[in-house]
Amino acid sequence: MSKSWIRAKMPEFVRDMFRDFCQSTKILEEQFEVFDRERSVSFEVLNDLLGSQMTKGMLWRLKDTSHHLFRNDPNDPLVGRFLDWGIGYIFHEIFKLREDAYQNLNYAPLFSTLRERDRSLPEASIGEEFVQVVEQTEESMQREIDRVRFITARSRQLLPIYLKEHCDNELMGRLFFSQEELVRAVFRNEYDDLLKTIYGDHIEMMYILASRSLRKGGWVEEAVKASDLACKIDEKNAVVLQEKEIVDNWVKRFNV
Repeated sequence: MSKSWIRAKMPEFVRDMFRDFCQSTKILEEQFEVFDRERSVSFEVLNDLLGSQMTKGMLWRLKDTSHHLFRNDPNDPLVGRFLDWGIGYIFHEIFKLREDAYQNLNYAPLFSTLRERDRSLPEASIGEEFVQVVEQTEESMQREIDRVRFITARSRQLLPIYLKEHCDNELMGRLFFSQEELVRAVFRNEYDDLLKTIYGDHIEMMYILASRSLRKGGWVEEAVKASDLACKIDEKNAVVLQEKEIVDNWVKRFNV
C-alpha cells in the first residue's frame, strides 16, 4: 500500500480502527470475566479473534490497520504512536494467551487423567512434579490478562485525544450513531467524556456527520433519525437546520 493511498483513505482507516478496537475489546473483556470466575478462557474464541497469517481475524486486522494508520499519519502525532504500540502489544499478549488456553484445553485434562494412574510406579512421583507447570500456565494467563486490561484502559484514554483531530470524519459520526450500544459497552463511564473530548460542546455535530454519511449511502430513514437527534440538541444551529432541510427534501423526493 502506498502512503498516498492510505492517506486518501484516512477516514475509512480511522473508522475501521476504532470499530475493530471496540468489538475486539468487548469480546476480550467477556473472556476475561469468564477467567475471573472459572480460571479459563475459550481457545476457540481467541483463535477466531486472532486468525492466522492466511486468514486474519479481527484482532490481527486491527493490528495491521493501526500500523497503516498511525505510521502514515502526515501529522505523526505522539498519541498515534502510543496507540500503535498499545494495540500491537495487545495483539501479541493475546497470541500468548491463546497458546496458554490451548495448553489448558488439551494438556491439563490429560495430566489430571495420568495422575489417577498407578501412583506406586517410580515415574508417577516424577510426573507429579509436572503439576507445577500446570499451575504456572494459569498464573501466566492471569499476567497476560492483567497486561491487556492495563493497556486497553490506557488506550481508551488515548483514543479520544487522537479522534479529536478527526472530529469532522462523517464515517466516525455514523459509527457513533449506529453502534452507540457497542461503544458505550466498551467505554462505560468514560463514554460521555469520549464524545465531549471529540466534539466539545457541539455533540449535535456527531449526529449531523452521521446524517450526511447515511443519506449519501441511501439510508434515508436512518438519516432522518440522526438529524432529528441533532435538532433535539440544538434546533437553532444553522448547520443543523440546513442538514434537516436536506434530509426532509430527500424524504419527499423518495417518498420515505
